[in-house]
Amino acid sequence: MPVNQEEKWEKLKVLDFLRPAAVTVDLAATTKKGVIEELVALLVKDDQIKSGPAAVEVLLEREKLGSTGIGQGIAIPHAKTEQANGVVAAFGLSRRGVQFDALDGEPVYLFFLLVAPPDAASLHLKALARISRLLKDKFFRQALRDVKDPADVLKIIREEDQY
Repeated sequence: MPVNQEEKWEKLKVLDFLRPAAVTVDLAATTKKGVIEELVALLVKDDQIKSGPAAVEVLLEREKLGSTGIGQGIAIPHAKTEQANGVVAAFGLSRRGVQFDALDGEPVYLFFLLVAPPDAASLHLKALARISRLLKDKFFRQALRDVKDPADVLKIIREEDQY
């Protein structure tokens, strides 16, 4: 019996939409726009986004509605765009922190960028909720800040996202 698409995503895990090629632990960017461009470039290189500049534009427009810097060193820039080949994410770690207009005014170190096609609104929200749930744990956040390479990021997420 075929699995209903909604049922398939009921047990959604972060690694269902975050691929290894879209993880960096050495963000070079020092600005909000630069971080978004750098993370989108990872998705373009991995053929998960059709047009980088168009996706960046949509993400920056979303930022104008209110910063996705949620505080505690975290930002989750996200948007729906025709450029996305499904619900896809990129992760970036900034060692020195980036001013991202976060709600608490503090620099951001952990970035989860999420994009989805316009017709995947409910899945987009589920993915956002999944990322947010993991990031509530201060030990998880600290573990991500301490990683040495992308493999560590994936291992930490896989372990934490089992529950």
